[in-house]
Amino acid sequence: MSKKATKYELLAPVGNFINLRAAINSGCDAIYFGIEGFNMRALAKNFKISDLNQIKKICDNESPLKKRIKMYLTLNIIIYDKELKKLESLIKKVKPYVDAIICWDIAVIQLCKKYKIPFHISTQASTANTETAKFYKDLGAERIVLARELDLSQVKSIKKNVDIELEAFCHGAMCLSISGRCLMSQFHYGKSANRGECLQLCRRPYTIKDNQGIEMKVTNNQVLSAKDLCTLPFIENLKKAGITSFKVEGRNRDPRYVSTIVKIYRKALDKKLTEKEIKESISELEKVYNKGLSSGFYKGLPTSDDFSKVQHSAATEKKQYVGKIKNYLTKLKVFIIKPTNEFSINDKILIIGNKTGVHESTIEKMEIKSNEASSAKRNEEVAIKLSTLPKDSRLRKNDEVYILIENKK
Repeated sequence: MSKKATKYELLAPVGNFINLRAAINSGCDAIYFGIEGFNMRALAKNFKISDLNQIKKICDNESPLKKRIKMYLTLNIIIYDKELKKLESLIKKVKPYVDAIICWDIAVIQLCKKYKIPFHISTQASTANTETAKFYKDLGAERIVLARELDLSQVKSIKKNVDIELEAFCHGAMCLSISGRCLMSQFHYGKSANRGECLQLCRRPYTIKDNQGIEMKVTNNQVLSAKDLCTLPFIENLKKAGITSFKVEGRNRDPRYVSTIVKIYRKALDKKLTEKEIKESISELEKVYNKGLSSGFYKGLPTSDDFSKVQHSAATEKKQYVGKIKNYLTKLKVFIIKPTNEFSINDKILIIGNKTGVHESTIEKMEIKSNEASSAKRNEEVAIKLSTLPKDSRLRKNDEVYILIENKK
């Protein structure tokens, strides 16, 4: 009798409705998101309480996996006394909508217990050993998001000794500080990372000088900027280590990033990839935002090779805005656009919209004034037919259109 396959959860970051649909359409099992005022991405666009009903409808009904997508709310900042009443009011309001709250402040934990809402311990708690894991389990946690500073053997040890669900990051940005608890923004600008206000000063290039003003020559002046975590080459080891939920970092990322990462890790969780498939998938990951890819702490302590050599992005592709869809002809499956940039037949196209989510395709056919064309110029109204359409076979007025081009370094 064959052993039943273990079901792994793919947890996607969501910061707006476009990213929500991008994550769901690409195959996530669950999403995590913030509400204005109480999460670690205070400087990003966050959902409002009034959005929860619509988020739940989408999660309940729109998954291509034909199942309900779980909703995890992040309330993972430090809480002050003056905020306790507002916090309690928020928790009461979100109860009908969320499957769990990701937190670590004891005030949030106690309120979750009071209102019988499941809670997951945030990576901000830096859970890195079995005794801490046991403590949170005894406190009532359903799941622990492990500290990022663990190697695979340490993950295995915690799972072996504590009967609790484990969640771990599988892809995305890495903080130089311990589990994101950095004070650089606070010291320099009075912006607390532990209140979701990180300005990412670590990403800047730095000059190293001694107290006499003598400058040190360094090979890479991105001395505080870590490469992004990528576990795809050894994800089978993470499965064996006992991880239940595989978490993608990136609530500040664009929809194409979310769509690409979720699609690739969906495949990797559903089956064991071949070496060829891993290589091809890495190439796809490198097309979207990244600062270089690293194994993080999972295979041992990071080395100098795990520091980024770029200030912004090392992505091999970039998107160039073309314009918005003026009209979509449903029967013909053609959209009309007046482009702000030139493009041609066979160009790679990216469509982004609130209801459409993210769709990549190529230009199959173009017509200008009812005549076939091989290219279109700026401000020249053109009808375009793509080689593929989204699963609902439609695009929408005001969807944004981009061409994807090589990002030449």
